[in-house]
Amino acid sequence: MNFVEVLYLATTAGLAFAGLTMVWMAIRAYLDTEKHAMVHLSIGFALIVAAAVATTISAFVTDFENVRSLLVVNSTLTTTGFMFVVYSLVSYN
Repeated sequence: MNFVEVLYLATTAGLAFAGLTMVWMAIRAYLDTEKHAMVHLSIGFALIVAAAVATTISAFVTDFENVRSLLVVNSTLTTTGFMFVVYSLVSYN
């Protein structure tokens, strides 16, 4: 495994840790406040983490072949996740 692959794994792990921390905080906020926006926020960050982790796993399993397909799946999941995050912000009341 070369340096770039190790760096890719490390940054994905960092993103997953930060994203799952946000999911946990949003769930905890929902339990405290019962604001549905917090559920949408947790779903959004969960999708963003899922996109990063799934892309990384798929890239290593396929030996970084089919990059276009990986990027389409990553972009779709990430965009959907951010749509949930934005919705949580505009629907918070």
